[in-house]
Amino acid sequence: MRRRTFIAQTATMAALGSVTQVMGTAGLSLFSSKVKCGFIGVGARGLGTLSLALLRKDVLVTAICDIDPITTGKAVKMVTDAGQAKPILFTAGDQDYKKMLDHKDVDVVFICTPWEWHTPMSVDAMLAGKAVACEVAGAMSVDECWQMVRTYEKTLTPFMIMENVCYRRDVMAVLNMVRKDVFGEMIHLEGGYQHDLREVKFNDGVNYYGGGVEFGDKGYSESKWRTSHSVHRNGELYPTHGIGPIGSIINNNRGNRFEYLTSMASKARGLHKFVTEHPKGGANHPNAKVNFRLGDVVTTNIMTANGESITLTHDTNLPRPYSLGFRVQGTKGLWMDVNKSIYIEGKSPSHKWESADVYLKENDHPLWKKYEADASGAGHGGMDWFVLNAFLEAYKNNDPMPLDVYDHASWAVITCLSEQSIALGGEPQIFPDFTDGKWMNRKPIFALGDKY
Repeated sequence: MRRRTFIAQTATMAALGSVTQVMGTAGLSLFSSKVKCGFIGVGARGLGTLSLALLRKDVLVTAICDIDPITTGKAVKMVTDAGQAKPILFTAGDQDYKKMLDHKDVDVVFICTPWEWHTPMSVDAMLAGKAVACEVAGAMSVDECWQMVRTYEKTLTPFMIMENVCYRRDVMAVLNMVRKDVFGEMIHLEGGYQHDLREVKFNDGVNYYGGGVEFGDKGYSESKWRTSHSVHRNGELYPTHGIGPIGSIINNNRGNRFEYLTSMASKARGLHKFVTEHPKGGANHPNAKVNFRLGDVVTTNIMTANGESITLTHDTNLPRPYSLGFRVQGTKGLWMDVNKSIYIEGKSPSHKWESADVYLKENDHPLWKKYEADASGAGHGGMDWFVLNAFLEAYKNNDPMPLDVYDHASWAVITCLSEQSIALGGEPQIFPDFTDGKWMNRKPIFALGDKY
């Protein structure tokens, strides 16, 4: 072997070994043309993500894990109807996902399961060297947030929290305006999850279902597990839709961080009233005797290291239209999504709201300008396409995930801290610094330019 050839081949092998050491087995897919994907959980959310993944030319769906034979059957049909081979199935109970993680034909896993499974499945996947795309929720405990962070730091396996609202078109336009200093220095922000979920209704990709008053063993899909959190917990149960976009705006974990929060909860009346007055319920229905702990409106206030105040609102058990209630306010003006209005000092009529439409169009984010046609028709107004694309493109290019494990931990821990604050009469709760001080020097990366 000639010396030049030997040196080149040695360098190539060293680079490959380095990538494998850093990325785990998942890094090997960087050298193949398609990403081999496994799905854990193919209920309503999982089937929606699966349908988008199957539209891509760079994805092979090789494995499906779910304990529900009905949704598993729908998922298999979707894969084969897309012209792909039948995926390997893992359906033998709650722990069968671990066998999927041992499978050589899985590079990445999409975790679309009930909330309490997100951490153990993500941790096991990272330890197995499988890149993780994890659906959103609040955490079950502060400790499990640390588990996620420490496992990532140990393995360096790619992890992304799939918060689609960060890619909502108006939210990204406002982020663009913040970066252009249209609103001036950030002062106060609001968001939340304000969504009437009393009768869970959902589309599983094939059929549309209505709920009723049943949950738990008698429920279907989300009602099997989600309502039980309202029975046993009292806090900001679903913080990420509100705090995710806000975190990007204020550069959370990248020059800024959440420092402490206080929370309070109203009395709980909405679910009981709904059960007793529903045609399928009534005063004598067993669920009319359930004591729901979750306050109908939970309000959480957060203070940041750079001095911005944030208010989150969780409101799912009363009659209301859907709204995430965003408000972005700085020294020059503010935007609010509830009334779709904006006020910019010196530009807007004095002390009068004006429609935000023109501003949002003029400041449309480069990502939306570039990919609008691709995202058209995708779930939740196209933002599902963006979050899926961001994960897969970052993975293929060995780039940092735009919404990483530190984002996840600092968002998800809000649930646990809010529960503690409410239980202690609104006492302030300190946010753990999941970055161990690295937030002071980390630079913003989310949605810079038109990449992802």
